[in-house]
Amino acid sequence: MAFSPSNGSADRELSEINIIPLVDIMLVLLIIFMVAAPLMNDAVDVKLPKVKAKTAATDDESVTISIKKDNTIYIGKTEVKIDGLSERLTQIFQNREKKEVNIAAEDDAAHGFVVKVMARIQRSGIFRISFLTNPVEE
Repeated sequence: MAFSPSNGSADRELSEINIIPLVDIMLVLLIIFMVAAPLMNDAVDVKLPKVKAKTAATDDESVTISIKKDNTIYIGKTEVKIDGLSERLTQIFQNREKKEVNIAAEDDAAHGFVVKVMARIQRSGIFRISFLTNPVEE
C-alpha cells in the first residue's frame, strides 16, 4: 500500500516561499554597496603634503575646506570665492554647537593665500582649524 495524503487531495498546491532568489539579490546588493561606498566622498582631490604627524580624529560635524594650487577654494565639492567664504561658513555653522574646520591645502598652494583663507575662517567665528596631510610611512 502506498502513502497518500491524509485528506485524500493529491492535487493540493505547495505554499512554500522560495527564498534563494531573495538571498541572491541581497548578496549582489551588498557587494554593490561595499564597492560603491568608498567612492562616495564629498572631497575635492588635492595633493596633500606628506609629513610625519600624529593622527587626529575627525567627525561628521567638521567641514573640510580644500585649497588648490590655483587659489580656488572648495567647501566640500562646492567652489567658493574668497570674498564669500566668511558668509558661507557663518551660514553653515549658525546652528551647530561644534565649530571646527579642516583645511586640505595642496602641497603647491601659496602660503600667503592659505593664511588669507585662515583669516576669513576666523572672521566667521571659527577658531578650531586643523590641517589635513598625508602621513609618511617610516
